[in-house]
Amino acid sequence: MRWLPLFISLALPFGTLAAKKPSSPADTFNDFHTKAISTTPVKLADSSYKKLTASPRDYSVTVLLTAMDARFGCQLCREFQPEWDLLAKSWLKGDKNAESRIIFSTLDFSDGRDTFISLSLQTAPVLLFFPPPLALTLFLVLKVLFDTTSQTVHAWLSRHLPDRPHPPVKRPVNYVAWAVGVVSTLGIAGALAKAGPYILPVVQNRNAWAAISLIGILMFTSGHMFNQIRKVPYVAGDGRGGISYFSAGFQNQLGMETQIIAFIYGLLSFSAIALIMKVPRVADAKKQQVWVLLWSAILFLLYSFLLSIFRIKNGGYPFSLPPLYVRER
Repeated sequence: MRWLPLFISLALPFGTLAAKKPSSPADTFNDFHTKAISTTPVKLADSSYKKLTASPRDYSVTVLLTAMDARFGCQLCREFQPEWDLLAKSWLKGDKNAESRIIFSTLDFSDGRDTFISLSLQTAPVLLFFPPPLALTLFLVLKVLFDTTSQTVHAWLSRHLPDRPHPPVKRPVNYVAWAVGVVSTLGIAGALAKAGPYILPVVQNRNAWAAISLIGILMFTSGHMFNQIRKVPYVAGDGRGGISYFSAGFQNQLGMETQIIAFIYGLLSFSAIALIMKVPRVADAKKQQVWVLLWSAILFLLYSFLLSIFRIKNGGYPFSLPPLYVRER
């Protein structure tokens, strides 16, 4: 029995070395894959992050660095987290045998402050992809991808995982949306069936469609889309304490200017339509002649005003009404 303490003291260092023997890459992958089966993506801390991404490795790792705490105000983190969870669950479900050899994980700033500091990160979310071997590390900064979805990241990962399975992203069926869509469709169909006898004559009315088409043409030819794209002011000062309704140059425009031009176009169109369709129906020859002169005068004056506005836009335009003349060059 005297030799037993001596034997134990001699064997203790070897037992300590055996206990400190690092786990193999296969064991590390199996441990984290087991965790992923119960909850995916795997939640990491500073220590588990170092263990998962340590070299050597025979597997790939994706780590989403995020900051979900409300005090950080990371709206993009909260928006992307469901997409990241969906991608991880879809990939794990489609790769039950772990043939793709990849681990999906998440490291929040609250649990991985040292990791954020070591990577010199001052923003989130950031997606890190570690392919084997560790010599190549790819970074995908999601903050600049405002429309990033699980499909976008799936396509990105698939390009960097050649000769591996790429399970597709499968979104769960939104039964509430389906129910709302079906009920809404049936309600609209019922309403149309009841109101059909009253709506159909309006829909089939050629004059109604002509009016709608004419309004649309006047809106777009007068520069409505230019105003919407450029966010132009409604009016502007003329530099002398007054208000300017027209802006010189073809690259400038005002909101009031568009409305005035649309109104002139509308009156010109109505005048032309009246001359073509209304005046010939007047039975009295003298009244018809009066209407012809009246609408012709309106056309002449409106077109003159339109040309004067055009000369404001283009100072070099040589024509004007009245009178019609050409500048000598």
